[in-house]
Amino acid sequence: MRCPLSRGKLKLFVLPVITTHLPAVTRSLLEYRWRRLDTARDAAARAGLAGALFPWQSGSDGREETPTQLYNPRSERWMPDNSRRQRHVGLAVAYNTWQYYQSTGDRAWLHDRGGELLIEVARLFTSLAEHDPEEDRFHLSGVMGPDEYHDGYPEAPGLGVRDNAYTNVMAAWVCHHAAATVAELAGTDGDELLDRLGVDPEEMTRWRHLSRRIAVPFHDGLISQFDGYDRLSEFDWPRYRRTYGNIGRLDLILESEADTTNRYKLAKQADVLMLLYLLGPTELLSILARLGYDVTAEQLTRTVDYYLARTAHGSTLSRVVHASVLARIDPTRAWAVFREALIADLDDTQGGTTREGIHLGAMAGTVDIVTRSFAGVRFESDRLVLTPQMPPEIRELQFRLHYRGHRIDVRLDESTLTLTAHRCTAAAVTVDVDGARRTLGDGQTLQFPLQRHPTTRSRR
Repeated sequence: MRCPLSRGKLKLFVLPVITTHLPAVTRSLLEYRWRRLDTARDAAARAGLAGALFPWQSGSDGREETPTQLYNPRSERWMPDNSRRQRHVGLAVAYNTWQYYQSTGDRAWLHDRGGELLIEVARLFTSLAEHDPEEDRFHLSGVMGPDEYHDGYPEAPGLGVRDNAYTNVMAAWVCHHAAATVAELAGTDGDELLDRLGVDPEEMTRWRHLSRRIAVPFHDGLISQFDGYDRLSEFDWPRYRRTYGNIGRLDLILESEADTTNRYKLAKQADVLMLLYLLGPTELLSILARLGYDVTAEQLTRTVDYYLARTAHGSTLSRVVHASVLARIDPTRAWAVFREALIADLDDTQGGTTREGIHLGAMAGTVDIVTRSFAGVRFESDRLVLTPQMPPEIRELQFRLHYRGHRIDVRLDESTLTLTAHRCTAAAVTVDVDGARRTLGDGQTLQFPLQRHPTTRSRR
């Protein structure tokens, strides 16, 4: 059976929600990837790479099922589809693996399953990266970012781009966390994992080296979507909106005009901003600093504005990311984008996709905005963190989450955040609400005073 079952983007938008509310289901879904590791290893070996190369669209047996062509009804021509160059799908698997572990503290699963996923993805990217000894920087070439509108440079379409910022930063992230996994399992468990996978000290040194020295491109103090993005032409947004109205699928529009999205500074959907969506400003700045880039919160805000103005929203997932990012840096602007994300499938704003079925990623993503962005929920190994940044239009939120064996009811209104733990036998956990830390145990209720933040903050 070779029916396409899974796309990389769904992992990043669906699993965080499931992890927050039904971590056992997340574990089962990650087991799907683990059971197909051998197929992913075979795919990497055929490409001359180490580690595991997960497919962009996975068949039930784990094989790549991404089409190689896309039909354009505007031009009535077939277009190349190079989506399989989105190597970042493995990074999504690794990210959700670590999130599940942070949420549950399931050390046995990390040893038996999760650590293997993280290490094999780290292996893939260290083998894919090329090291320039003169500048002591690693580079990734021939890849396609989440944007999907740039499968290559104007003069070399279909061959991928160099140093896509999202892919490179997340490659640094996964190599750091592969090493962190070994440290987390220090002792017998860690040694057994290394022996089982044949990891030697030299390989771990390379992970750490890449996590500190992979290249991230910049232009005008902003994070570039990829190396050379700044040399592309600006796009005439007003003219195309006047001519076509809905311009979400600029790839189809431009191909029908014998043109290509590869020539322009635009994006189908969030790309660089996916870093802020997944990591938040604080962690992203920390990773960039570890890579040797001195970037400020103000630069991140300017980067957000830059790409907000250059995104076509050709996917209903795009506004999910933009609303989430705005919630963290400017909640007053987040509400309108959040409402657009909510109605995208209900109103079929892409013009024809809704009749093909529900978009599970967009549905989960809008829930995730509420919990992870508006309520600011974040799982860490030593505490549950909440940094609420609710838009002024929201007066009250209520939901339940799972963390380290606890079911916790969360209620936020305009002045107070209340946490109530259900009766259980799990050890008490530390909760951190806007920097105030307290211990929450069996059946307890804690209340924290809240303050609305009318000005922009760069916190997570």
